[in-house]
Amino acid sequence: MSAQAQEPELGILEWFRLGEEDRVEQVLADLRALNIKRLRSGISWADWHRPEGRDWYDWLIPRLISEVELLPCLNYTPPSLGITPKTSSPPRESFRYGEWVGQILQIYGDKLHAVELWNEPNNLSDWDWTVDPGWVIFGEMVGWAAWVAKGYGATTVLAGMSPPDANWLRMMAERGVLEHIDVVGLHGFPGTWELRWESWETYVERTQEVLDEFAPEAEIWITEVGFSTWRHDEHRQMRVFADAMAAPVERVYWYAAEDLNSEASTTDGFHSDEREYHFGLKAQDGTSKQLYRALIEGGPERVRELLKLCRDGRRCADAPDRVLITGGCGFVGTNLADHFLSEGRAVTVLDNLSRPGVEQNLRWLQEQHGDLLQVDVADVRDELAIRRCVGNASAVFHLAGQVAVTTSVDLPMQDFEINAQGTLNLLEELRRLDDPPPLVFTSTNKVYGGLSDVRLERVDSRYQPVDRRQRRLGVSEDRPLDFHSPYGCSKGAADAYVTDYARTYGMPATVFRMSCIYGPHQMGTEDQGWVAHFLISALNGRPITIFGDGLQVRDILFVDDLVDALVAASESTALTAGEAYNIGGGPDNAVSLLNVVSKIEALTGITPDISFAPWRVGDQRYYVSDTTKFSQVCSWKPGVSVDEGLEALHDWLLAEGCVPEGDRVMA
Repeated sequence: MSAQAQEPELGILEWFRLGEEDRVEQVLADLRALNIKRLRSGISWADWHRPEGRDWYDWLIPRLISEVELLPCLNYTPPSLGITPKTSSPPRESFRYGEWVGQILQIYGDKLHAVELWNEPNNLSDWDWTVDPGWVIFGEMVGWAAWVAKGYGATTVLAGMSPPDANWLRMMAERGVLEHIDVVGLHGFPGTWELRWESWETYVERTQEVLDEFAPEAEIWITEVGFSTWRHDEHRQMRVFADAMAAPVERVYWYAAEDLNSEASTTDGFHSDEREYHFGLKAQDGTSKQLYRALIEGGPERVRELLKLCRDGRRCADAPDRVLITGGCGFVGTNLADHFLSEGRAVTVLDNLSRPGVEQNLRWLQEQHGDLLQVDVADVRDELAIRRCVGNASAVFHLAGQVAVTTSVDLPMQDFEINAQGTLNLLEELRRLDDPPPLVFTSTNKVYGGLSDVRLERVDSRYQPVDRRQRRLGVSEDRPLDFHSPYGCSKGAADAYVTDYARTYGMPATVFRMSCIYGPHQMGTEDQGWVAHFLISALNGRPITIFGDGLQVRDILFVDDLVDALVAASESTALTAGEAYNIGGGPDNAVSLLNVVSKIEALTGITPDISFAPWRVGDQRYYVSDTTKFSQVCSWKPGVSVDEGLEALHDWLLAEGCVPEGDRVMA
């Protein structure tokens, strides 16, 4: 049998086009980071015949084999040699392919341990079997090439079938093709191309039955498997990966390292199928997907651990009085979920787990609350996933979103899809219900733009408004919306849709335009969650970069106070529906960035290393929430002071190991 007791060896599949030297280097760097030593890549017979082809492969092949064990997939007929003038055509003279395979092994064979003979012959894009009914030419071509390759001592891999097809393999075996084949390749894309997928175990078993009869010594490899995240389902990509790594085979090649360049064409045409462009471990912009991050953290075992974590949480979907929290594994979502779960109310968190560290929050919620928690790993851009969750929710809190201004500037389309389109998806699914539950949406103070017309003066280490009333109360909801970044635009659009759905459709929906929130479970970064970022950096002895002069002022709000406000709004939608409220710490909790640095120094005894950088797009020099409107409606006001909140966050960071003891700076 081909099946092995141990886990298959893992490799990556990536195709390179002529002239992509920089991308080759990036993929090799990623393989080093992932500690993966095997790479499958295409070597095009057609490109070899192009004027610049030989020079390209004389660079590419030695460069790859200098760092990885390369499995070259040798395919694509030069159009001038084909029966028809295209790369998927059978060659007019089948022996020409074997001659080329021999040439490759003669030049590079001392470093090539194996060669794969063609790619997906049951895929019309790779082998036009309408020109070769019954694969007669293919059998002659590959059989001869395998004999040639064996003469050079190479391990021969039969082109992977996509999808696996034991009947096709038997036909090849009966024609003698397997006589010189050492490995049979299988391809599969469950959930992307193969919607009626059975299981790897089934396909391997059927393949093994043929090999037992014709080539009992041959191994079975999965030479290509992947999942397209074109619908933003990165969690499903991890499941497909884990299933492949559980297959009874010797080796698995995962497709692919990177998403396909959106400006490139595929063999079937330019964006003829959008799924083709989203198979990577990383997005086109270099952003790591969940699978990449999990493999970096702990290889396939880490992937299985995260999948188990999520499976264990899929419970209580039909519990009465169930609260739905989108982005529920994030910082605010975790604290809000904990509030309801501690009261004995069932909670569903809908979260795509894309933000690094949120799985720690999920694990904590499950450890604390067990079966009361349901997790649905999905993206708000997937309206069907939302429909799955809203049906019997008694209250909805929409916290999911793209949260960084800097990211929105780099990726404005993605920012729009998540914040604006994602919110509209949720509103539409709620509108489908006969009796929609209360909705509270967390918007942002960035909808007010840069506030450049607010006259400021410097007082000690902070700015303050010249206008005394504004200094005393802050910025009110009467302020016109004025978007100064893609993030402000997307959140502002979502903000407007929520209030309009309340007015147009009578939906019990409320908007919070929030200032800076901080507290436990916040994995702060330079782009978002700056209070926690400052404190974590100080405790770890890392420098802090302040964008601007540090005199800018924010009214920071401890997360427990925000949770109280969210609950109050949800329970008072008869009064709050259709309204937007500024929510923050207010003037009593207004601090400059330099003030916070000083407070961190007083709290920890550590003097942070501070540097300054230019102001960023959309940065406000002064923003303090006037919370009068909400306080009058819901009798709410912040209860945790800045000093109390910073101390609570500090203690939580140390207690939860967010700052490893060996990394802490001692005063």
